[in-house]
Amino acid sequence: MTADLFETIGDARPARETMAEGAVLLRGFARPVEAELVPALRVIIKQAPFRNLVTPGGHTMSVAMTNCGSVGWVSDRRGYRYDAIDPDSGQRWPAMPPVLGKLAADAANEAGFERFAPDACLINRYVPGAKLSLHQDKDELDFSAPIVSVSLGLPAVFLFGGLRRSDTPRRYRLEHGDVAVWGGPSRLFFHGIAPLADGEHGVLGRQRINLTFRKVR
Repeated sequence: MTADLFETIGDARPARETMAEGAVLLRGFARPVEAELVPALRVIIKQAPFRNLVTPGGHTMSVAMTNCGSVGWVSDRRGYRYDAIDPDSGQRWPAMPPVLGKLAADAANEAGFERFAPDACLINRYVPGAKLSLHQDKDELDFSAPIVSVSLGLPAVFLFGGLRRSDTPRRYRLEHGDVAVWGGPSRLFFHGIAPLADGEHGVLGRQRINLTFRKVR
């Protein structure tokens, strides 16, 4: 990543925003690797297509998802968990392409978290109207590693709260290529995505793709 990328963005927004202690938003950080990133994602999705998971309570999620890496996050009536096997295919999840792992590690390092080596990448697909309620990422075994979240496609409103679900979340508009990183004191903060507004993105069309990198084990 070039140093001048973190000085200004074309729309005059600050290229680096602090959301909370241990939580930063890196504007446009993923754009330099877009040409490699998008084709790599298409290969993953062909091997492990998107699906709408069911929560333990029986609710079908509006966000479709898939995974890559040594483990993937799944949900069904038995609960939320990580599994090395894709339950739809009975095969291992696709390996994480080097471009994805390097992007996550570079973003984490830029945010102050060195030597981040994710073993799971959750790939979420939002269509207009899809949303993700406030939740914590707490199915991992070790909370010392940060969460790295990459936004692609349509813009979205990111809700970033606190340690209690009742904490009023702050709202951040995420654009194509923006990367949010949170860890340390913010690692278990509640967060979510407001209902996605309709639109058309020049590369990905009427959808938003979100990559969430985690160190599970």
